[in-house]
Amino acid sequence: MHRAHALAGQCLGAIAGEMGLAVPHNLSRHKGWVGQLLEQALGADAESLPEPDFRAIGVEMKTLPLDHNGKPCESTYVCAVPLDAGLEPSWEESWACRKLSRVLWLPVEAQPEIPLPERRIGTPLLWSPNDGEREALQQDWEELGEMIRMGELEFITARMGNVLQIRPKAAHSRVRCHSIGADGEAILTHPRGYYLRPAFTHAILRRHGLVP
Repeated sequence: MHRAHALAGQCLGAIAGEMGLAVPHNLSRHKGWVGQLLEQALGADAESLPEPDFRAIGVEMKTLPLDHNGKPCESTYVCAVPLDAGLEPSWEESWACRKLSRVLWLPVEAQPEIPLPERRIGTPLLWSPNDGEREALQQDWEELGEMIRMGELEFITARMGNVLQIRPKAAHSRVRCHSIGADGEAILTHPRGYYLRPAFTHAILRRHGLVP
């Protein structure tokens, strides 16, 4: 947290410069660059493993791009939905639960009119879900997971889930993975990911007094 607070108020360009890294012209072809930069700056070590970013202390790091009103600009990716081998047996044992049990939120300016190198980091927040947040997450996870187990994956849309949603997650539309069809047969489908709705992450920041 000392290192995270030291980043608050700094510009992305300055952080990248201190690390000898180039800043891309824009994020259209460099999705995830901001998160990767800050993970490297803070010493995250999980890479693509199904573990929190900071494995030794069980902390996941998530950047939150904010608009000029302090509202998240987009849904926040949590983790991949395990489709090929079925879902985990319970919320407590799920990858999503492990990722969300302890999160370091790093707000980042994301207004298009601010050049990428000049966008600043906000005040960090080390967060764990309270009882109400945990219950809402678990309920969505269980309801969406039941649809997958029933072979109804193709009927799941981003409109489903109050705080946690499922959306396609792949580098391009040609990527496919195995899942379960309506009759229990193996099918090929697009990879999916769990995402937190912007209203949920905005409520977290508001509850802790970080945004209006």
